[in-house]
Amino acid sequence: MTTNTVSSLCVILSLTVNSWMTRGLSATENINVESIPRRPSVALCNETQLLSEMEVCGEGFKREMAYVDPQNWCNLTHFISVYHVFSLCTETNAGRINCYWPNPLVESYIIRIHKHFFSNCTLERVILVDPPDDTLTILILIPVFLTLAMIALVVWCSKRSDILA
Repeated sequence: MTTNTVSSLCVILSLTVNSWMTRGLSATENINVESIPRRPSVALCNETQLLSEMEVCGEGFKREMAYVDPQNWCNLTHFISVYHVFSLCTETNAGRINCYWPNPLVESYIIRIHKHFFSNCTLERVILVDPPDDTLTILILIPVFLTLAMIALVVWCSKRSDILA
């Protein structure tokens, strides 16, 4: 046998052995397609029904906010429970009709509600000022003196332990 014949036989033999070995490793040959459980089909979001449900939630919120004095619309403590019910209503109804929450439609409706009720609520910025110089001096010196006192106490106790020992 010549070298070319031997190398050709080796290549053919290695390819045959390789195909035998990998045949058992292939996942597609041993799968019964009928045995694979099918995923349930996902229902699409019905946006018309979603908007209708948001209107129902919004009407309930508007009805409850009618009992809150408009001067208190910017004070969250006066309507937090009403807003919680509104938020829960939108989330529950969106989930019930197979829509994720929040989504752009729900967000736009909530923004409309906010513009209607809370557009006059301005955020008052707190202007931070430094404390008076006397107060600032006391606040700085107290920890400095406490640190010095602790150092003196440690040094004094270490000298006393030498005498007591």
